Amino acid sequence: MREALLHDTLSGKLMPLRPRDPGRVGIYACGPTVYSRIHIGNARPFVVFSLLARFLEHEGYEVSLVVNITDVNDKIYDAARAQGRASGELALEMTELYLADTDALGLGRPDHEPLASQTIGPIIEYIQTLIDRGHAYTAEGDVYFRVRSDERYGILSHRQLENMDQGEGAPDPAHPSRKEDPLDFALWKGRKADEDTWWDAPWGEGRPGWHIECSAMAEQFLGVGFDIHGGGSDLVFPHHENEAAQTRAARGGELARLWMHNGMIQFTGEKMAKSVGNVASLHEVLAEHGAEAVVMYLISGHYRQPLAFSQAALEQARANVSRIREAGRRLSPGESPGELDGLRARFFDALAHDFNTPEALAVLNEWIRRATSSSTVSPGDSHLREMLGVLGLQTLLAETAQAPAEVRDLAERREQARGARDFAAADELRAEIAQKGWEIRDVAGGFELLPR
Repeated sequence: MREALLHDTLSGKLMPLRPRDPGRVGIYACGPTVYSRIHIGNARPFVVFSLLARFLEHEGYEVSLVVNITDVNDKIYDAARAQGRASGELALEMTELYLADTDALGLGRPDHEPLASQTIGPIIEYIQTLIDRGHAYTAEGDVYFRVRSDERYGILSHRQLENMDQGEGAPDPAHPSRKEDPLDFALWKGRKADEDTWWDAPWGEGRPGWHIECSAMAEQFLGVGFDIHGGGSDLVFPHHENEAAQTRAARGGELARLWMHNGMIQFTGEKMAKSVGNVASLHEVLAEHGAEAVVMYLISGHYRQPLAFSQAALEQARANVSRIREAGRRLSPGESPGELDGLRARFFDALAHDFNTPEALAVLNEWIRRATSSSTVSPGDSHLREMLGVLGLQTLLAETAQAPAEVRDLAERREQARGARDFAAADELRAEIAQKGWEIRDVAGGFELLPR
């Protein structure tokens, strides 16, 4: 196994991966809050940590990847209320769409995808432990965590207590705070009259706060002190800071050995966010550009850095995908030339050094240039298949087959829908093509149909 170095948010340094259990790596990455369909920014952590797991498995580790789904949250209640719908119904629909949209990326599923709504028992037990240890207190049906009871609070986000707040905005004079201290955060929220989903707890009816949900779900599958906790950089504070504090208070140890955060997708210089409205829905981007181009775009920049969103960037990703696909057609199946072994090694070394996908792609392109231009070697594609497989782009080497006329007709209608930017119709036609046993892939100047 190569030694993998990853940037740890806590220490601010590149740290060697030293698994708690030799040969086994546990990764927990925060997934979406399902109050609306996910956008391209939500897809970045899904892609980053799915591909990190692939790389570590390639290196010989047994990997367990856990990506949660937050289906109990204030945003869900608010969105459901605005639509005149039941919150559970909305959460279920958006969960199903999230699964469908991320399935379309072609990267497979995480090993575990826990739902907050199905983890209520462990959450209640967790909160009770915090109360029993004096780190939490009840207040008229709510339960709050005493931030000042954790001497290490702030070490993850590198903030001082006097420079913190929990992001709740200005106090509402009509509803005075029940907190002992403004820094404290909610572990349990008492049932409100206009909330249609709640659970019974020793301190009253209600539902969990956001932060405690993730601590309980992570521990349920990976225990305490697992190897990598991931998520977007916007979650460092307060979400991950609060997760870490809860675990120290309840379990006496650190939740994770290493904290890994990806940068945000930026739209005209601002973070892409549903709350702001500057979003590009993942399913629409997939319908317009295809899964391989979307994955290529998301790995074109280093995971820790912001990534600018633009049609030009996606078109460049499509061009890169087409170039690799065309190169693959010029190679024969079988062993790659031995003289290219050094480039293969450099590709995986780049991924081992803080999962540097841009550097790995540069090496991949150099491998293709040399393999397809050499007149002294017989080019085989084994290296290329191996490298593309780790990047989730193995379908670029799939053989094209002749689809039946009815399937090609559906594909042509989908092209027309995409040209008219009717992405809902394009999605429906893609699904119909899949039902007939084919997969449509967007390429420069058109599409390909591949047997599923």
